[in-house]
Parts: sequence; structure tokens; C-alpha cells
Amino acid sequence: MSDISPALETFSQEVDELLTAMEDALLGLEAAPDDADCINSIFRAMHTIKGSSGLFGFDDIVSFTHQVETVLDKVRNGERSIDSELIAVLLACKDHTAQIVQHVLFNEDEPLPEELQQQSQMLIAGLTGQSAAAAGVPSTQEEKADHFEVDPNTTDSSDNWVISLAFKPDALRNGMDPLSFIRYLQTLGKIVEAIITMPELLNFEDVNPQSCYLSFKIIFNSGCDKKTIEDVFEFAEDDCNIHILPPNSRQEHYLQLLDNLPEDQVKRLGEMLVEIGALTEKEVMRTLHEQWDDANDEPKPLGEMLLEKNILQQPVIEQALKKQESVKQKVNKESNYIRVDAAKLGYLINLVGELVISGAAMRLMVDKHGLSDVDDVASTMSHLVEDIRDTALQLRMVQIGETFTRFQRVVHDVSKELGKQIQLQITGGESELDKTVVEKINDPLTHLVRNSLDHGIETPAERLRAGKPEKGTIQLNAYHDSGRIVIQISDDGKGLDPDRIFAKAVAKGLIKPDQMLSKSEIYHLIFEPGLSTKEEANNLSGRGVGMDVVKRNIEALRGTVSVDSELGQGTVVTIHLPLTLAIIDGFMVEAQKERYIIPLSMVEECVEMSSEEWQIDDVQHYVNLRGQVLPYLRLGDFFHKNKKHTHTQRESLVVVRFGEAKAGFVVDELHGENQTVIKPLGKLFENLNGIGGATVLGSGDVALILDVQGLIQYARKRVNPTLALSSGI
Repeated sequence: MSDISPALETFSQEVDELLTAMEDALLGLEAAPDDADCINSIFRAMHTIKGSSGLFGFDDIVSFTHQVETVLDKVRNGERSIDSELIAVLLACKDHTAQIVQHVLFNEDEPLPEELQQQSQMLIAGLTGQSAAAAGVPSTQEEKADHFEVDPNTTDSSDNWVISLAFKPDALRNGMDPLSFIRYLQTLGKIVEAIITMPELLNFEDVNPQSCYLSFKIIFNSGCDKKTIEDVFEFAEDDCNIHILPPNSRQEHYLQLLDNLPEDQVKRLGEMLVEIGALTEKEVMRTLHEQWDDANDEPKPLGEMLLEKNILQQPVIEQALKKQESVKQKVNKESNYIRVDAAKLGYLINLVGELVISGAAMRLMVDKHGLSDVDDVASTMSHLVEDIRDTALQLRMVQIGETFTRFQRVVHDVSKELGKQIQLQITGGESELDKTVVEKINDPLTHLVRNSLDHGIETPAERLRAGKPEKGTIQLNAYHDSGRIVIQISDDGKGLDPDRIFAKAVAKGLIKPDQMLSKSEIYHLIFEPGLSTKEEANNLSGRGVGMDVVKRNIEALRGTVSVDSELGQGTVVTIHLPLTLAIIDGFMVEAQKERYIIPLSMVEECVEMSSEEWQIDDVQHYVNLRGQVLPYLRLGDFFHKNKKHTHTQRESLVVVRFGEAKAGFVVDELHGENQTVIKPLGKLFENLNGIGGATVLGSGDVALILDVQGLIQYARKRVNPTLALSSGI
């Protein structure tokens, strides 16, 4: 089918989330194989997928996940150890489950293809150690037949069930034979001991031969569950008070089952205990009825009554209450979130952008016509528009840590393929940026991480010869700086060889042999199309294809990428990206009657440009700003090269910063802060130097948004290299 129902769409999303959690837990087991939380998380993922699939009748998914769940149950119970081979097979099972789910969702009426069936058999064979033929996935009927397994928690003579039977006086009159029930009980296990008690009688004459005065306390050894034992006395429940206390070994089993209960909804204490088999429904009903026996008193909590009547051990009840509370907190937390269609959210952002422009137009009209009585209302609306803008943008802000975490799998798989030992370290994952930016940066990041894995990190033998640890390290780091987010991909590998890059660039005709380039400029050559320093290409990298695409994709996001490296020590790739592609706080300036927007986060200060007080070099274009050599750029001259302009009027210097680099923009007028709705330039203008976009002003005019980094680089190139070096710019 071409479309799926909302229920199946929710099922698909749930499976994706569970499989992602399973993958994260499996990768976490590599560092800590005994982590019980990770093992339980993996088991819960398969268990939940199996249960949800059963509701929709997806037998192929149920059959495969049941086999994986069985193996995971053995791992959880300590019957099988976890190792790298099992982790690799379980990762493959995770991927295969996703494939089966996709096939079933969109080909509901078609049987599973032969290819997927064979893959299922091979994976199960890898899990169980059998041959692929012997490990065939069972049919649904076979699985149902095997579903009721013998409980492994058999007990010994020191660990038994304790059954208390108190027959009522009319039991004999109603045809009940206490001994018949005890004889039948022996068919389910062994009676270790039976203690018979009778009430103390005042004298023999008071004894009624038709009344029953017997009570039994039975020590019973059996592997049956509580419900099976209770069913023995089903016909005597009206004539006998029955209490069944589980053995100690069962207590541990119940605690484990409680821990593994799904956390999809809050359940009452009795329901939870019945679900794990610690209580039976009849026990719950009897106890609930007894809660209200005395109408004058407040009913006691169920857990307290279960303890008083010695029906269940205290650790089990405490664990059930803790589980109940944790599920409540989780459900309450999840109820605070709703899924929103990304298209609807994008439409909302566009509307907010138009609202910002309309608000600016209204403010302009109020100032133009001097409507003082409307001024307060306009100011209030402007503040509200700002709050709406900030809130709307926050809706699309997500933490980049989720994107970083996905690379754990990439590092795991690629390092195995290359025979290298590599660990991934993640910092700054809590840094937030626009979801649209996160989605578009994923591919460039993947290529850069794979480059570090293939080109950067050496083999264990090479690292040992170089005096390095056998295991290499790749770091992903993110942090905010000047209203932008900085992402760094670094490794402790062999680094880049500038001489080799220079020679390759000359051979490709990208530069001339006598051309003088700085170290950073040489490193930047790796982003040129077709340049690679690797002798042999493989399926990961090495053909010189991709780094130019990485640069182009990052620049399409109004970002920049740079490289720094030390031969033999490692490489750092730094990416600067805007936090959002929609609306920013801008600073509006004017030069030669044209208005421009500078991102406010990059503006450090504004000062008057005075040649009388400052040392200004109009030839090399630098100014001595309080002892600091600062390159500057006249925006009017830069954007109007063919138009003569005399600088007789008062000018202002706007000091801007991008990273560690600073420069000054000389302008004619300062118009102050401006809420800027970013509008992309068309194909004809998108590659203009110094321009990063445009915005519509309240007057309806268009103002250009400056590419601050590009203009700073241009300004610095015009400064005398000696001065630039000595001043550190």
C-alpha cells in the first residue's frame, strides 16, 4: 500500500525509537559488557516490538523478534555472556528488524521475500550457533506451542512455597474433603512438610462432628507458578481461607519481571503484581473487599494489607511501588510533549517572519505620523512580536547531541572494517540549533568523520611505532560563539602533510609552483575538487570526491569550514554555522544611501571614525584602535567601486568579530537594532561577494545582509602582512 494508517504510523515511529535505543545500548555494552541497564534496554526493545507487532498480526516480525528475545533473556539471566561477536550479530538483527518492519508496513498482504527469510535464518544461526537450516524461524503455530515454557526457577528443599489453608466450619457439611486437595497438590510437586493445627477446645462435648476445625500449613516444593497452585483449591475457595507465600527464589524472579515491565502506561499496584505472577486476581479481589470491611475506618493501602496478611514479601511490594512511581513520572513527562508536523512548524515560522515585517511597518508609520497616543500600544505589540518570534524559533531548536550519537555506529562499523581501534568522544551535545540546520549538516559531518577514520587514525601497529596509544580517538565537540554554533571534528591521527598537499595541488594545476601560501591556505586546498593525498582509493574515501561538496553544503547554510593540523599529531576541522536560517537580531547601517544588516551577535562596538584622534592608514586600510591594529573596510567603496565618494561627512566604525578575527566596517549612518527576517537571494545573486542574504524592511525596501566572515577576510588581506602578523589579526 502507498499510504499507512495513523495507527501504523505511530507503530513505525515507536519501532524506530526502540531500535535506536537498542543500538545505543549495544554500542554502550562494548565499553561495559556487564551493564545491566543496557542489557535490559535491549531486551525491552525486542519485547515491545514483538508485543506491538502481535497486536497488528505481523507474524513475521513476531517470529524473528521472539528468537532474538529468547537469546537476550539468556544474557539477562546470566546464562550467556555478552561479547563483541554477539554485539555485532545483535546490531545486524536490529538492522534486519527495521527491514522486516518496512516490508510489512508497505507490503502487508505479501509474504516475506526469500532474501529476507534467508537473512533471518542466518542471523538466528549466528545467535544460537546452529546451522542456518536448523535455525529456521518457527511458524506462528510453532511459536505459540513453545510460548508456555517450564519455569526455570525450580526450588530446593530450603526454598519452598508456604501454603496456609484455614477451612471454615461448614466445609465438611458442603462436601469438602481437605485431604483430597492436599493429595491433588502432590501431583504438582513435593510436600516437604504439612503442619496441622486445631483451635483449643474447652471440652470434648462442644465438638460438632459435622464441623471442620482443621487448618494446614504446607511447605511445598514445586516449579509451578502461583496461579497453578491456587487453581488446585478453586472449588474450595468459598469454604477455606487460602494464603500462598512464594519461595525466596521467586522473589528475585518477581523483582526482575517488575523491572522489565513496559513503561507505556501507569498501572495499579494489584494489576502489576498479577501481571508478573506474584499475586492472583482472586487474592487481589479478596484483599480489596477486606479493605472496606470496617466502614468507620479509612481503607488501608493494598500494599500494607498484603504485608499484614503475609501474602507477599516486602521487597516485591516496594519494588512494585517504585516502578509505579517511575512510570507515573515518565508518562507525566511524555504528556508534556506532542508531535508536530515539520511542515506546519515551518509555515508558522514563515508567518512569524511576516508578522515581524508588518510590526516594523506599523512602527514606521507611528513614528512618521507622530501618533503619540498609539506609541505605547505599538511598543507593547513590538515586545509581543519579539516574544512570539523567540518562542517560535525555540520550537525548532534541537540539541545536536542526538546527531553526534549516531556516529557511534559509524565509528564502530568502520573501525572494524579497517582493522583499527577507535573511540568516539562527544562533548557539547547539549548545544542547540535549528532543526533544519541539523538535518542539512548530517551528510557533511558523516563525510568528515569517515575521513578521520580512514585518512586520519593510523592502524594499531603504526600508532605503537609512533609512540601513541594503540586506540585512536575522534572527538566531536560543539559550542556557541558570537551567536553561531561551532562544531569541531578532531582526531589524534597522523595529521596532514602540507608539502604533500602543495605538491598534489601543483600537479593538478590548482596553484603555481612558485606561489607563496600560508599553512592554513595550503590546508584549505583539500576542499578543492579532485584533490586527494591518498595513494589508493577505497569504498570510504580517497578519490578526492566529497570535500568540495562538504564545503559547498556548509556554505549553503551560510556557514564556513576551516582546517588546522599538525603532522604526526592530528587534525581539527572547524565548522561555523548560524543557529537559525529564519529570523535573527540584526544591526542596520547605511553607506552611500544603501542600507545593510549586520548580525547583531557579531557587532562588538560602534565608535566615531575620527582621523584627528586616531592613526588611520587609508593606503593599507588599517586603524589604530586603542593600540590595536584593526583592518577596516568602507562598505560604500566596496559595494560601489565605480562610484566616487568623498568622505567629508561624519563616519562611524562598526567593530565586528567572527571567531578570533576582527575588522571594522566604516559606514555613514547607524540605524540601530532591527529584527531581521532572512530571505534567500535568487540564483542570479546568491554568489555575490560580501552578501549572505536579504531582508524586507518595514518601509517595503530591501536591505542586504552582510557576509561578515567574507568581508573580514577581504579586509585582512589588504593589510600589510608584517602588521597583520605582529598584531595577531
